[in-house]
Amino acid sequence: MKSIKKNNHQFLIGIFALIFALSGCEERSDFGVEILPKQDLITIKNIVIKNDVSSFIFREDSIRTDEATNSLLGSFFDPVFGITDINFATQFRLQSFPGYGTEPQADSIKLFLYYRLIYGDTVTAQKFRVYELESSLDIDAEYNQHVDLKSMAYDQILGEIDYIPIVKQDSVKKDTFYQLITIPLDISLAEKLINADSLDMINNDVFLEFFKGLYIESEQLTAEGGTILSLEASSSNTFQGSALAIYYNNKEIRDLAVSGDTSIVMPFVISKFSARVNSIEHDYSGTDFGDEINTQTTTDTLIYIQATGGLKSNILIANLESWKDSVNIAINKAELIFQIDTVASDIHNFAPPRQLLFTVIDSTGAEYLPIDYVFNPAFYGGYLWDDYTYRFNITQHLQEIIRGSIGNFGFFLTPAYKNNQANRVVIKGSGSEPGIKLIITYSKYTI
Repeated sequence: MKSIKKNNHQFLIGIFALIFALSGCEERSDFGVEILPKQDLITIKNIVIKNDVSSFIFREDSIRTDEATNSLLGSFFDPVFGITDINFATQFRLQSFPGYGTEPQADSIKLFLYYRLIYGDTVTAQKFRVYELESSLDIDAEYNQHVDLKSMAYDQILGEIDYIPIVKQDSVKKDTFYQLITIPLDISLAEKLINADSLDMINNDVFLEFFKGLYIESEQLTAEGGTILSLEASSSNTFQGSALAIYYNNKEIRDLAVSGDTSIVMPFVISKFSARVNSIEHDYSGTDFGDEINTQTTTDTLIYIQATGGLKSNILIANLESWKDSVNIAINKAELIFQIDTVASDIHNFAPPRQLLFTVIDSTGAEYLPIDYVFNPAFYGGYLWDDYTYRFNITQHLQEIIRGSIGNFGFFLTPAYKNNQANRVVIKGSGSEPGIKLIITYSKYTI
């Protein structure tokens, strides 16, 4: 007990000594002030750059469309962006060896396509046609939007449907329900699968050579309207996904059945291991900007950004190199702000992308994300704000230019989600108000 009291006493003495020492330091904190300049050592200023920023409309060179999170399907005649046509091809895989029993007979075969989200309207009918693939898809290959899926399919139409999209929302969870498109197919495909040799079904690699999959074509619309569907194609742990199903009966069922439906269902699924590919084409003829695409002759008043391998904007910021000559300058923040034209974009009918990307162009013309993104994607930004702006922090990239580590060859503004969403947006360009703003906050040191 004595030793504990002694230790506590020593601890209190130490605390008082520390407080006395800190108090002494505070009393002497103005030592040497008389030798410092009377004016502020650091001046923090903001500068807004607008006139040095220009923008131009460019096509996306081409995007990958294989194994996207959501495959797309549909035809959309956008009143601003023109026509977009998206077709879809996919493989179907065995879940197990399909034993059809004795003397199986096909009753019907149906293609089930699920979706939850659409981009467009819910009044225009879509016409979908289904074909069997003649050429194989490769899950390990890379496919771009210009792949000719139609040439990979047989000419015979297996099924077609006129379909008006539906969107229903859960009033409690505010989430959209799964919707189902059911397309009856020609019985010949069911007979082909039921009567397949057992050697054609010993595993999926062999089966995919026997039945290569289906191609679903969307007929192009000739008037404004239409929809791009976001398909829930691939199965997951929580959702079955889209599928092909054969309804059939066999001798065992026929012998047992007295009345009623005698059909058995054999599903073929689209799994994460199934090749899933979109072909996407855009037609901008007749649009207000069609003649300006891929040119740098006139600075754009409006910027047109479109996913699905559509449009991006080439952004040039002149005179960034001049900051190299600014002595005693440190960049605290460089923020680039893009303002949506809510009227031209018609945001209430066509939702803007949730996020854009601001990429850097190097001396070879290649694109890469700026160092600010690598450092911290959230700090870099690009998300849609409540005031309908997109904001990018390019502070470190600008510092790299000032240090002379990299050159200033321009930038591209593109959608963040290119192959699984169809959103588009119209942004006020450098030729309109408020235009594109680069706000630089910097510190100037006085020596």
